[in-house]
Amino acid sequence: MAVRKLVLDDFFDEEQYTLIGIHCTLEDYRIAYLLNKHLEINLLRKPVDLDFDNGKSTYSIFEWEDDRHLKTWSLVSNICKREEFQDTTYTSLFETQEPITKTFNLIPEYKRVNFFLKIENEYTDSKEKYIVNQILSIPQIVTAYSIDASQLKSKDNLIFS
Repeated sequence: MAVRKLVLDDFFDEEQYTLIGIHCTLEDYRIAYLLNKHLEINLLRKPVDLDFDNGKSTYSIFEWEDDRHLKTWSLVSNICKREEFQDTTYTSLFETQEPITKTFNLIPEYKRVNFFLKIENEYTDSKEKYIVNQILSIPQIVTAYSIDASQLKSKDNLIFS
């Protein structure tokens, strides 16, 4: 009997998505509101934040499933700041704990990016440029640009489901 082998390499290629980096000083809910308004989308905060290292760092995430175009839009924070206490001993009678703020990044290669907008099922270059230009038209946003996700070392952190 002949043995047949089915090769599924073509089916399991990397997920195709558009990734846009956003620089701004706004709170996460405010940037989600402005993106909803300018891009005519409906990002909603997920009930549970992205959690890495068992709560060591958490990142807020907003998501919208566009049923008409079969695309999922995700807005995720890149920066997590946590206050930890460090024991310090001086040459005094008392031990004290000093608060230290530690910063963690979802994508360490882009430490200065505040938010990432991930759109699953890639757009054409012209549509991607249109989306970036719409984001740049928001006065509170400093800058926004497309990011080549294939060059990221930590792209596994962009898998949200």
